[in-house]
Formats: sequence, C-alpha cells, structure tokens
Amino acid sequence: MTRHTLSWMALFAALALPGVASAHHAMEKDGMWVDHQGMTLYTFDKDAGGKSMCNGECATNWPPLMVSDGEKAEGKWTQIKRDDGKMQWAYDGKPLYTFVKDKKAGDMTGDGMKDVWHVAKP
Repeated sequence: MTRHTLSWMALFAALALPGVASAHHAMEKDGMWVDHQGMTLYTFDKDAGGKSMCNGECATNWPPLMVSDGEKAEGKWTQIKRDDGKMQWAYDGKPLYTFVKDKKAGDMTGDGMKDVWHVAKP
C-alpha cells in the first residue's frame, strides 16, 4: 500500500470511531463540538444576531473557529463576517471559539469563564 492509501484509511477509520460525528470544520465528541485537533469549542453569551462581539484582545484569548477557503455552510452551520472582514464558523447562530488556556485535546478550562463562556454543544 502507498502512504497516500494508508492516510485515507486512517482518516476513514477515525471518522468511524463511536461517539464522533464530523462536520467539515468541527466534530461532535462526547456531546460537545471540538475542532479537528480535538480542542473544545465555546460560545460567548455576548454574541447576538449572528455577530461576534469577541474582537481584538478577546479574540487573542478566544481564537475564532475560522472558515477555510472553499468551505460551505449547510444545515445549522453558518458563516459570519467578523469585524476584520474574515469569516468565522457559527453553529445554530452562535459563533464558535477555542480558548488559549486549553493546552491539549479534551481540556475545557474555559467552560463557565466569567459566566459568559460555555462549551458548544450540538
């Protein structure tokens, strides 16, 4: 087998794991959304009307889940335009972020932070 074939086999095996559902930009794992590195995704209570209120220093601490070129929104997944003109993923109208203090996959140190940050759930 070629390395390319083995890479595809590994990808399909990972997607078949129980408890993991995948969207192009995020995955559901153990009842919450994570990015493709397994980092927990969060929502911010101050976001409203499909607009991110987390910019500047806030976005440094809470990096937005950014849209890559060519990615398409479908179902409850939407793309919102940030203040800097870049596009961010939102689920069910809520923009999604990671947290700079989460160091490894599965960390959820931002959950409940200042009573406005919460783990994103499907």
